[in-house]
Amino acid sequence: MGTQERKAREFAAREDLFLDTARRLILGDGLLSLTMARVAAACDYATGTLYQHFSSKEDLLLALSTLMSGDRVELFCRAAGFDGTTRDRMFALSVADVLFASQCPEHFRLAQYVFTEAVWSATSEARRTQALERSQPMCEEVRSIVRQAVDEGDLPDRGLRNLDLGVGPWTLCLGMHTLVHADGLLSFYDVNRPYGLLLQHIEFLLNGLGWKPLVDDISASHVADKVERLWRGVFHGVCDREGLHVLLSDLDTNSTNRTNRD
Repeated sequence: MGTQERKAREFAAREDLFLDTARRLILGDGLLSLTMARVAAACDYATGTLYQHFSSKEDLLLALSTLMSGDRVELFCRAAGFDGTTRDRMFALSVADVLFASQCPEHFRLAQYVFTEAVWSATSEARRTQALERSQPMCEEVRSIVRQAVDEGDLPDRGLRNLDLGVGPWTLCLGMHTLVHADGLLSFYDVNRPYGLLLQHIEFLLNGLGWKPLVDDISASHVADKVERLWRGVFHGVCDREGLHVLLSDLDTNSTNRTNRD
């Protein structure tokens, strides 16, 4: 192994150590308590060495968010690729997002933080590019589903581009995650089943877009049945069962019986 290759491997291994340590510190002490000095000290390196990898704390957090997004991208692509109608596949993307949020809530808290204007603008262009490239497969899956739906007559294009037609479900999911993670906000307004409501609103939105086959029954029990079918056909074995329990609890009073049947 040449000197340059060895140094590159050592650099990559050190960066992995910094990211793993930052994640551990965040899980233990919270996001806002993290400092560059604490990460460096926990890894037995000088703070200056940490700055050779990350230009700022914001840069470090964006890199960590990008790293943690890998499992989300994989689950998203799994949802998009199952053998169902274009509408069911679009709905499955929202289910995947909720299941992953339940399984990895720390990722969504971190992502919400790093994509604020104050943090995003303080990161390096290289880290921003890396983050956007990592999420690109999710955008491509949405484009593909919408393109197929328009081509097959499931969805009128309404003069919009493919990704523009997929923005609605994305913003609904993003908004609900934000509300859920604002501790006490939804309970103050007596909104006690947020993710069940989210999936019902996704169905209303898809109906509003004219996405066929239109759904007449958007009751909680109907959506729960749909979620359970997706769990069995797409997500079983790759997602934590607790995520399914959260969804069905939001949608159906018989959620315990449903999860026990699996």
